[in-house]
Amino acid sequence: MNILFKNFRIINKGEILPNTELSVRDGIIDGFDIGCDADYDRIIDGRGELYLSPGFIDIHTHGGGGYDFMDSVAEEYDLVAVNHAKYGCTALYPTTVSASEEELKASLDAFKKAKEIKSGAKLLGIHLEGPYISKNQKGAMDEKYIRLPNADEYKELFALSDDIVRMTVAPELEGSDELGVFMREHNVIPSIGHTDAVFTDIERAHKNGGYSIMTHLYSCMPLTHRKNAWRIAGAVEAGIYLDTMFVELIADGCHLPPEILKMVYKFKPEDKIILVTDSMRAAGMGEGIFRFGSRANGYDIVVEDGVAKLMDRTAFAGSVATTDRLVRTMVQMAGVPIEKAVRMITLNPAEAMGISNSFGVIEKGRAADLTVFDDDVDIKCTLVDGAFVYDKM
Repeated sequence: MNILFKNFRIINKGEILPNTELSVRDGIIDGFDIGCDADYDRIIDGRGELYLSPGFIDIHTHGGGGYDFMDSVAEEYDLVAVNHAKYGCTALYPTTVSASEEELKASLDAFKKAKEIKSGAKLLGIHLEGPYISKNQKGAMDEKYIRLPNADEYKELFALSDDIVRMTVAPELEGSDELGVFMREHNVIPSIGHTDAVFTDIERAHKNGGYSIMTHLYSCMPLTHRKNAWRIAGAVEAGIYLDTMFVELIADGCHLPPEILKMVYKFKPEDKIILVTDSMRAAGMGEGIFRFGSRANGYDIVVEDGVAKLMDRTAFAGSVATTDRLVRTMVQMAGVPIEKAVRMITLNPAEAMGISNSFGVIEKGRAADLTVFDDDVDIKCTLVDGAFVYDKM
């Protein structure tokens, strides 16, 4: 389909281009301000009011629409991708939780089949969140599946699948530096999360192990604390201080209050902030009781007050956020300009994952993965490879 977008405010690379046209031909971006309305199958007029941006990229999601990647059903991976496309997401990274080696292998196998279905957002690669994390900072993870880095295990997993592109590890664990180096050698991005690490641990892992992303900053990691009489700077402070470290924010308005979001935006380079949903199967499903993790080996959680919680209400259990909600929260609650908030879910995640040569930017010759929305970040349509995967225009 050949499509012309007229009179749009186009957000690209953290800037707004007002009253701009964009041409899409055969699924590819043809260019800006072509200047002719002829020979288009569809012309969409933004009336100078609607925004057009690169498609949103979610580098950390466990599921949505009633489905979870840990169930390891290829068709359900695709249904998750279709669900997230409703909220402006055009590319995502299915994320596992700490689980048995057998379950992790099943997830890898399901992903391989699912990425060929292609009905919604693109499935770009697997993010292993755990199992090499701190039991003290497990969050909603099941402690019985948490373990120390095992070279035989992770080498076998990486040999089984080249779809693993990222892994979250607690860098204070024995063997984590070696694991980080191994990941870098195999084009897997080492990330830090669910950790008891202090500032110096993070600094070392960043320098020596190549760890480059902090998984959901603030969640499941220590801040400044006392050891005996001495104050020790925590993982959170390291994430904010290290200018070359990317940090994830679950900007759902629940995990982090507006004051924290404002502070991170003030002190962290804006090109190193990534918005993520960390969504589980209940995203887009309303309130109620849902399964966290796989149907077979997971457990029930409750969704209320716009967030997923453990049944005893002592902690959150992932989130029910969607990508549009993240941008909306940053704009409306944290006061971030919309073009900067959009960058945090387009170009920034693309750069963090090493895919900015193909994703996160509107540019002639690239795939037309695009999102249209209004001032309230209400999604009007989502395109993947120039095809409408969601459309309410």
